[in-house]
Amino acid sequence: MAIVLAVDAMGGDHGVHITIPACLRFLSETTDVNLVLVGDSDSIYKQLGDKLSAYADRIDVIHSTQVVGMDEAPQSAMRSKRDSSMRLAINSIKDGKSDAVVSAGNTGALMAIARYVLRTMDGIDRPAIAKLMPTINGEVCMLDLGANVECAPEHYLQFGVMGAQLMRGVTGKISPSVGVLNIGSEEIKGNETVKKASELLRQTNLNFYGNVEGDDIFKGVVDVVVTDGFTGNISLKTTEGVAKMIASFLKEEFTRSWLAKLIALMSYPVLKKLKQRVDPRKYNGAVLLGLNGLVVKSHGGADADGFYYALLQAYHEVQAGVIGLLRDYLAKNQQMLESNEELLEFNDLKSL
Repeated sequence: MAIVLAVDAMGGDHGVHITIPACLRFLSETTDVNLVLVGDSDSIYKQLGDKLSAYADRIDVIHSTQVVGMDEAPQSAMRSKRDSSMRLAINSIKDGKSDAVVSAGNTGALMAIARYVLRTMDGIDRPAIAKLMPTINGEVCMLDLGANVECAPEHYLQFGVMGAQLMRGVTGKISPSVGVLNIGSEEIKGNETVKKASELLRQTNLNFYGNVEGDDIFKGVVDVVVTDGFTGNISLKTTEGVAKMIASFLKEEFTRSWLAKLIALMSYPVLKKLKQRVDPRKYNGAVLLGLNGLVVKSHGGADADGFYYALLQAYHEVQAGVIGLLRDYLAKNQQMLESNEELLEFNDLKSL
């Protein structure tokens, strides 16, 4: 049976001018996926053009009359944009018409609408934004990256569970390692929330490594890095800024003189491979974990190649059965997770 992905065709900074070319490329490189394109049907069909005939049996178009603005308040989008491309795409999961949604639209609105329509899984208090990023020896999943600015210790525990099941599905690792982002590796380091979060994770059957520092993220020390949305978002944006700075420095140095330009020409094959290896477009797409359905968020300013990789991520996560893995783990370990939270509350009472 074919996998079905719903696409918010109008989302992002560029709408159908980016999403539709990405969808056509995706369809050309896969055979077992159908797409539901949600948005203004005239705009969608115009962008598809004569290429529609080649994929007519794999494309379904759902017309919407509204679009969620990139700077629109989440509550406003949820209440007044019930016929938006974003809302109808998410509804398709609830209605059983698609297996996942991909959108480059407003992050806050996407989270609010997805949480309202799909609800969180039993055992999960808050969904988190999770992203796979490259490391020296593979990939790391980091969460939360902005959905939850303030978190309690039990939220860190739930993030660890979600991240571990995501990595288990997409990498095939039976027991992915989990670490808590902290200012030091020692158990005594960090604020009380982080210390208690580590205590909770240590008592689970997860492969808990302990604390990791910021420079451990891209060393691949652990498979999953858990933190609150405030710290996670700053870490992610800082990383993106450093990458852009290094790229700018390299360009500046390689154009400083004719000799530097000659060296750049000789180094081109190596530089090309390096660029391909760390190309941020290949890691475009963050999944909203903890919901009763897969929702993948593409960067709003992504180009067609970037949006293509967000589609590919959703496809692989559906293939891996990430939702089923997480739901099964929560069902089998509900008592353990609840007892750990109760123990934390008991210890807090003893300290009074």
